[in-house]
Amino acid sequence: MLDKAKQLYDLQKKARAIQKELKETEVEANSNDGFVTVVFNGEQHLVELEINEEALKPENKKTLENDLRNAISQAIARSQALAAEKTKAMMGDMNLNIPGL
Repeated sequence: MLDKAKQLYDLQKKARAIQKELKETEVEANSNDGFVTVVFNGEQHLVELEINEEALKPENKKTLENDLRNAISQAIARSQALAAEKTKAMMGDMNLNIPGL
């Protein structure tokens, strides 16, 4: 039982390390036309948003909306994939067989 408790402690320690790493990792996505650039961290928090001045013209409103939606979706998807990859790698290292988990 102590061995399982140690494994659980090690898992928690690795999880905290991964969470810190994800917080410090940045993922960037750009719109195809270059109007929008977004940067998210590995925790899916928006870190930076840049909008090209040309995109701010009234006639570009719909394009800007689409660019924002696409760039944000793309960055979040990349960030989620990164988090899943790191979590999967961590879980692959552990061999826990704890009832109820």
